[in-house]
Amino acid sequence: MRVDAPINLHGFARRMSQDLARIRAFVQVFDAGGFSSAARQHGRSKALLSKYVTDLEDYLGVRLMNRTTRKLSLTEAGEAYYREASQLLQQLDELDATISDQTSEPRGMLRISAPRNLGETTLAPAIFAFMVKNPLVSVDLRLEDRYVDLVEEGVDVALRISTLADSSLIARKISDMRHAICGSPDLVQRVGLPASGEALRTMPCILDTNMPSHSSWRFIEDGKPLTVHVSGPARVNSPVAAMQAALAGLGFAVLPTYLADPQIAAGRLVRVLEDRMPEGPSLQAVYPHRRHLAGKVRALIDHLVAWFADNPVT
Repeated sequence: MRVDAPINLHGFARRMSQDLARIRAFVQVFDAGGFSSAARQHGRSKALLSKYVTDLEDYLGVRLMNRTTRKLSLTEAGEAYYREASQLLQQLDELDATISDQTSEPRGMLRISAPRNLGETTLAPAIFAFMVKNPLVSVDLRLEDRYVDLVEEGVDVALRISTLADSSLIARKISDMRHAICGSPDLVQRVGLPASGEALRTMPCILDTNMPSHSSWRFIEDGKPLTVHVSGPARVNSPVAAMQAALAGLGFAVLPTYLADPQIAAGRLVRVLEDRMPEGPSLQAVYPHRRHLAGKVRALIDHLVAWFADNPVT
């Protein structure tokens, strides 16, 4: 009767760990552009990384890298191995992260990008409430009115008032956003109330260049979309500046309602053409396209969806 030898699980696990260390070293060295750069980035010695890559090549019986004093490149076999190895490591890392996210509360640094005015008035309280609920999370909140390349600048999630156009990103709707066309009482007394969107073509308007179509305002007239080209004495790149120009009586302005409503309630602005405004863009959480979404990012997005459901942007 044959008796199979018992499997040495400890030895098998150690062998797998060594194999993965060699594969990871190979990918890290190529990604970093060299052994020295990889050593600095990952806190390992250059000699150890070189040994791992050499051991991997010896095991495979093929050269993966061409090394010179100035340049490191992959052989044809190395290119094929790199493609498969990097995907394998990504899948393993995502699996580890998935299990970790399921068994631990959100933690670590969370880099968030958001428009300045919305961030200061509306988003900051929601984000800080998230931090109170998740004390192991720290936040780097970047409020600026410019397009941010999430991957290039290492941002985990961007909160944007827009529709998603970049297919390399994924978006989740956080809340509807509404806009209003407003003018000061002095302006209305001077030029009159616009009877239609078309009437604004000959009236002074404030152009906010942050808006995708800042000089082409959209309306719904008789159930059909209408685009009106507008012009005026002031062009700004901030909704707060547009509001100030409207308060000064310089023209009508399209303003987010979170800014306009307090001024309307105080009688400093008059809302016009309310029933002709089309559905606007939404507040979206945008993040890079990855198979696995970090638990801290998912937790933040879930929190914001719930927050704005309870505290809608008017």
